[in-house]
Amino acid sequence: MKILRFACVLLLATVCLAADPNAAERLRRFNDAKFGMFIHWGPYSLASVEASWPIMVPGKWGISEADYRKLPERFNPVKYDPKAWVALAKEAGQRYMVFTTKHHDGFCMFDSAYTSYKITNTPYKKDIVAALAAAAKEGGLPLGFYYSPPDMNHPAFRDTSKLAKTNWAGEPTREQWPIYLDYMQMQLRELLSRYGDVFLIWFDGLGHQEKYDGYRFHEMIHEIQPMAIINNRIGLTGDYVTPEQRVPKGIPRKSSVVEHVDPDDKGVLTAPPSPDEFQPWETCMTINNTWGYNANDHNYKSATVLIRTLVDTVSKGGNFLLNVGPTPEGEIQPEFQERLRAIGRWMKVNGEAIYGTTYGPLQDLKFGRTTAKGKTVYVHVFDWPAGKLEVPGLKTKATKVTLLAGRQSLKYAQQGNVLSIDVPQQAPDADASVIAIETR
Repeated sequence: MKILRFACVLLLATVCLAADPNAAERLRRFNDAKFGMFIHWGPYSLASVEASWPIMVPGKWGISEADYRKLPERFNPVKYDPKAWVALAKEAGQRYMVFTTKHHDGFCMFDSAYTSYKITNTPYKKDIVAALAAAAKEGGLPLGFYYSPPDMNHPAFRDTSKLAKTNWAGEPTREQWPIYLDYMQMQLRELLSRYGDVFLIWFDGLGHQEKYDGYRFHEMIHEIQPMAIINNRIGLTGDYVTPEQRVPKGIPRKSSVVEHVDPDDKGVLTAPPSPDEFQPWETCMTINNTWGYNANDHNYKSATVLIRTLVDTVSKGGNFLLNVGPTPEGEIQPEFQERLRAIGRWMKVNGEAIYGTTYGPLQDLKFGRTTAKGKTVYVHVFDWPAGKLEVPGLKTKATKVTLLAGRQSLKYAQQGNVLSIDVPQQAPDADASVIAIETR
């Protein structure tokens, strides 16, 4: 019986998607953007601990649940400058931003009318989300909202007389559960109606997400914000799926739905799928090892690693959502800024090979990756050869070959499916040099 109900619900979702006149356009906007900024921020930055997990799975964080819950009493980010954040994202070449409005701990970074556990009851007193929305609108940067269905603070989500570590997954069998779903709906309505255009809603539902009645919230989101896309973490596949801290080995496809945690990479192809079979996706990733600010975490990925991860993601048709965790004062730390600006410099030269592209036709190159736009194939070269680059597997006839750095035309010869390109002795860019191949 459960299988039958699931099949009916899945069919209903498919029919609704097909009937939605905005579905294709909102997905196109998302797919074209390719690169975004994720922001995990809240009072937990004061303790250099991860968001919410210290009260859910305590042990390694060095803070009790009681002390964690008191952090808002000291949270006063007087150096918060949302215009600076937007300017940095644009300088990095990021084309959208996703902000954590509420994490699993239940603390709201917006002035919700339905809780006292919120930013306007801290020493800072002002609505963080409102200021960021205004800055993003002024800067022309689409803004999306992360919203956590789990809520450790709400007594209808779980019995809050107990420590969160005992029941952090929620208790949907309690009679209070419908009250919690109503609370979610009221808060989401606030986010969708107060802050202008919403680019996307990024749920983070943990396990057994069906308990949140995702169809209810999909319907409301598209009623209020018809151009907002929705991820897959509320019990439904949504518009796109979300692997975390990794890039799939192949190109995700719809015929095998990819969950947000999929260590075996089921549902991917090494060969390009048809456009109808392709499953839109986005990977989110940290610059160091933590999502929130952590003064003790100095394990930063290099700019080269981040640029190549962006390229690898886009070569498989995905978006790259790169996270920053601002300091307790509200600043983005210098190490993050340095790497974001380095990515931005690379994007100024090579952005046409990223924005508006799709997965590349050549997925097995040993020296790099490919992306595609129309009849142009972009070859992103990680390992630069000495004098000549051999590109195997090209099934179309090349008509022009250009090195994007300096817009330099390159000589080439094509024998069957192998394109041989005369390249400079030294790589123009040590991170990734891009060659555009125009084809018939």
